[in-house]
Amino acid sequence: MILCKTVIYIFVAAGIGHQQIWGQRMLQEFKAFIARGNVIDLAVGIIMGVAFTTIVNSLVNDIIMPPIGVLLGGVDFSNYYINLSGTHYDSLAAAKAAGAATINYGVFINAIINFLIIAFAVFLLVKQVNRFMKKPEPAPAAPAAPPRSEVLLEEIRDTLRSQRG
Repeated sequence: MILCKTVIYIFVAAGIGHQQIWGQRMLQEFKAFIARGNVIDLAVGIIMGVAFTTIVNSLVNDIIMPPIGVLLGGVDFSNYYINLSGTHYDSLAAAKAAGAATINYGVFINAIINFLIIAFAVFLLVKQVNRFMKKPEPAPAAPAAPPRSEVLLEEIRDTLRSQRG
């Protein structure tokens, strides 16, 4: 009985009995969080990134890799793999369909090229944004302190003035 009363007291003290107020407060905090500019910018960035990734994948797989394959003797990097099962397969797709364990280093090479293209594009974007961003004007420099000899001369002058009159 004492344990039951203690548990009820803990729930009431923790605010479990006031779920409506807690829910409203949580909803207000969530609205404030979502309305912050950084979160909205992040969401737009993610959406643009997903769209950009599709374009880059097409650029690498359909435009860049075929000429490289032709230059290397008709090689298709996406079909480069190491078969760990010991059975021969004509293509990576056939090995995957059979459930064979493979190391897909050709796909990895494509992923590296994708990454380098995206990294270069982001570099160019950030470089252009930084170029157009208004640079903050430097704060006006504080006047330099006078040299020590000048300070001593001013003190001597002030002392002589105070002694005269």
